Amino acid sequence: MTGRKNSETQRLVKAIVVLIRNTTWRCGKLERLIVGYLNKRTRWFGKPQMTVDDMISNFKLTGKKKNEFLDAIRRLERRNIIRILAM
Repeated sequence: MTGRKNSETQRLVKAIVVLIRNTTWRCGKLERLIVGYLNKRTRWFGKPQMTVDDMISNFKLTGKKKNEFLDAIRRLERRNIIRILAM
């Protein structure tokens, strides 16, 4: 079971996150940071997308914080705020 979950996490780390809606209603602090970062990136570069691996390195996440970050990404996808595209 851990092998399946580990491969799923590796696929998520290599995926691209695309911002669909700029809304953080009923979101936690980490979700707000993610949406805010993607929104600022849209204003700076015109692209509302970024790889998850680049986001992890920009937020300087390791260990437990990295797992919480990946869970937040999944929650945002369930709420249709972002879309995760596999590479």
